[in-house]
Amino acid sequence: MADAHRLSPSSWNRYETCPRMYWLSRQGLPRKAGMAASLGTAIHASIEDLLNMDISDRPKASMGWLPEVGEAFLKDRWNEEKTAFHDTPRHGRWKDDRWKEAVDGHRGGIDLLLRWVGVEGLAHNRITAALWSRVQERMLAVEGELISRDGRLGGRVDLLLNEVDDQGQTVAWVVADLKTGRTPEGKLKPEVDRQLRFYRDLLLANNPDAPNVRAEGWYTLNRTTWRASNDGVLEDAYAAWEATQPTEVPLEPTPGPNSCGGFCDWKAWCGHWLRWRHDSGRLDEGDFRDAVVRVVRRPAGSSTVEVERLLPGEGPGEVVDGGGRCSMLFVGSALEKLDALMDEDAAAPIFIGSALAKGHQWRVGDWCDVLPWTPHAV
Repeated sequence: MADAHRLSPSSWNRYETCPRMYWLSRQGLPRKAGMAASLGTAIHASIEDLLNMDISDRPKASMGWLPEVGEAFLKDRWNEEKTAFHDTPRHGRWKDDRWKEAVDGHRGGIDLLLRWVGVEGLAHNRITAALWSRVQERMLAVEGELISRDGRLGGRVDLLLNEVDDQGQTVAWVVADLKTGRTPEGKLKPEVDRQLRFYRDLLLANNPDAPNVRAEGWYTLNRTTWRASNDGVLEDAYAAWEATQPTEVPLEPTPGPNSCGGFCDWKAWCGHWLRWRHDSGRLDEGDFRDAVVRVVRRPAGSSTVEVERLLPGEGPGEVVDGGGRCSMLFVGSALEKLDALMDEDAAAPIFIGSALAKGHQWRVGDWCDVLPWTPHAV
C-alpha cells in the first residue's frame, strides 16, 4: 500500500480550495519553505522530545531540570529546521528574531500539558520528575501515524491522551492537535474543525471498542483549547478520496478569491491564476504583489532592471505584453535567481512572487519567488 493513493486532511483542504491547486501539489514541484511552518515544526518536535525522554533515573522530587532540557531540545530542532529551510530551493530569509516566539510556543505547549494533569500556573523550574512522569503516563501516543484499515485515509496525530476519573479509570480518549499559529476568533476555522473530526472519526473506525473520543485543538500562543464539533466526517472523506484519484490530466481549476486571491504555492505553474487576477482587477492589489514579467533592459552589472509586465493571452497559460513597464530592484538571493534565469533564457517570462511594490520601484528580495513562468497548457 506504500504507493497507493491516500487522502490527508491537508490534501483534502487543498482539493476543496481548488482541484488544480491540489493536482499541482502532487506533481513534484518545489514547495516554498516558510518560516511559520518551520517554527511550528520545531515547537512540535521539541515537545515530542520532552514527552518521549527517559527520566526514570531522575529522583522523583528533582526540580529545575526541565526548562534547560526543554530549551536544549528546542534549540536542536530549531537548528535542524534552519538547515532544512536553507536546503530547500525555494525559501525566504530565516528570521532568527523569531526564536523568542519559538520559546513561548514551546512553553505554551508545556503549560497545556500541565493543565491536562490538573496543574495550573506552575513555574517550569518547579516541575518535578514525578509530575512530568505523570504527564508522560497520560500519553497513549505521541506523533502517531493514523491510517484507515483500507489505507485510503491517513494523517499524523500530535497527541492521543488518556482521560481518567478520580480512581484512575479511563473515561475518554482525547485527540489533541498542537497549533502554533493564530488562535480562533469565536470558533475553530472550518478546515481545522474538519481536520480534528477526521482524526477522531478515523480513530473510532479503527477502534470500535474505544471509549468516548473527542478531538481538540491546543493553541500554544494563548494556552487555550478548542473542541471540534460533533458531526461525522468519514463519508465525506471517502468521497474526497474518490475525487482526488491521481490523473495525468490536470484537474479543473476553481479560480476565485479563496484560491487565486489567497495563498497558493503553485502560481508559477498555473495560468488560471494570472487570468483571474487580471479579469478581477486585482493585479495591483496590496503592497506585496505577484507578477509575470519579461526583462527588457538591464544595464551591465546592475541589480536594477526594467521589466514589461505581462498579461494573460488567449490560450491557457499564454502571456502577452501590455501590462506596462516598471523598475525592479533585485537584492540578495533574488538577484542570484534572476541571473541564473537570464543566463538560461534572457527573454523568457519570469514569475515574481511577493515583491514589495511601494513607491516607484518594486523591491524583490530574499522573501520573494523568482521562478520561470511555466504554466500547464490546459
